[in-house]
Formats: sequence, structure tokens, C-alpha cells
Amino acid sequence: MAEEKKSKAAPSKSVTAVKKDDSKPGFFKRVGKWFREMKSELKKVIWPTRKTLTNNTLISIGAIVVSGVVLWGLDLIAQGFINIIFTWVG
Repeated sequence: MAEEKKSKAAPSKSVTAVKKDDSKPGFFKRVGKWFREMKSELKKVIWPTRKTLTNNTLISIGAIVVSGVVLWGLDLIAQGFINIIFTWVG
């Protein structure tokens, strides 16, 4: 029974071959296409609101400040150890 279903498949359609043009379009056509595609992609972007942008900016600035303070503290500790080593060595 399964073999009968396989044999009853639709006949394949004849495919006409289309000759493909292998030459690249000109430089200005490619640049124009790139700008059109970029414009259509930018229309799909969901831009953040002013409140979201402000919130994300403040969070980023806060993270940078905290990282800077931590690095400054580690630098002071390392500087202290190096000074101690130099005073012992002479």
C-alpha cells in the first residue's frame, strides 16, 4: 500500500533553463542597492524612547565609574606592595 502511494506521485514538471548573467552590476548600482537595503532595514529598527535611552546611559556611566574606582583601588594596593618591596630591597 505504501508502495502504491509512492508510485502515484505527481509527474515532474519540465523545467526550462534560464541563462544566468554572470557579470556583476556596476559600482554605482551596487552602492544604490546597498543604500536602499540599508534604508529598509533601518525602518525595521525599534528605536528606544528618551526615557529608556537616559536610563541605559546612566547605568553605563555608573558601571564605568564603579569599574574605575575598583581599578584605582587595586592600583593603590599594588603601588603600596611595590613600595614595600623596594624599601626592603634597598
